[in-house]
Amino acid sequence: MNDEIREVQFFYDPISPYAHLAFAALPGALMGHSVVVRYRPVLFAALLKAHGQLGPAEIPAKRDWTYRQVQWHAHANGIRLDLPAAHPFNPLPLLRLGLSTAVPDQPGDTSRYVTELLFQHVWHGGADAADPDRLSALQAQLQDHMAQRERPWVEPDSEAVKQALRANTDEALALGLFGVPAMVVDDRVFWGFDALPMLKAWLANDAWFDSGAWEAAANTAVGVQRR
Repeated sequence: MNDEIREVQFFYDPISPYAHLAFAALPGALMGHSVVVRYRPVLFAALLKAHGQLGPAEIPAKRDWTYRQVQWHAHANGIRLDLPAAHPFNPLPLLRLGLSTAVPDQPGDTSRYVTELLFQHVWHGGADAADPDRLSALQAQLQDHMAQRERPWVEPDSEAVKQALRANTDEALALGLFGVPAMVVDDRVFWGFDALPMLKAWLANDAWFDSGAWEAAANTAVGVQRR
């Protein structure tokens, strides 16, 4: 086993069911490896806009399949996933609530505990994730959590929180991220719930990564472009 502690950055938006699945399955993928995980919320819609894309739930022909597939993945992997009452929704209040709990030396990170609460708010129970009463209850829970840990609470609508979210999203774009979940380790990006086995293999020093296949993907010529 490699004793070197490696950093894994987990970029997420709780609006994504695939991010919810990856969050739940991540500990299993990391088991046996010395890693520290940073949970970094980003605005998924901003990544989509930057790359001129629509989200899966915004494409009518893809929408139903997406919801069926994530429910299947949850069933197959023993992960709880209840579809919310409405989706997509505006995730900004949730993202800002999460970052209100960030510690001063890592203003763009949420703890695993807080990250889990954000995902459960959306993907457990089938309620409306944007319901003001539910958001208020979540804020009260997070404020109590911070008080118990004797840590400062920063208001979700503060400029500091907004800037932290912008900075995370800008960094994600600079790293080449185009969607969530995205795991970044050793300057390599592993995108999607189904990339967890690949991430696990990288951490285990799988010989495939020395084959040149990773680098060859970026060197494949574009044969035709749609206008």
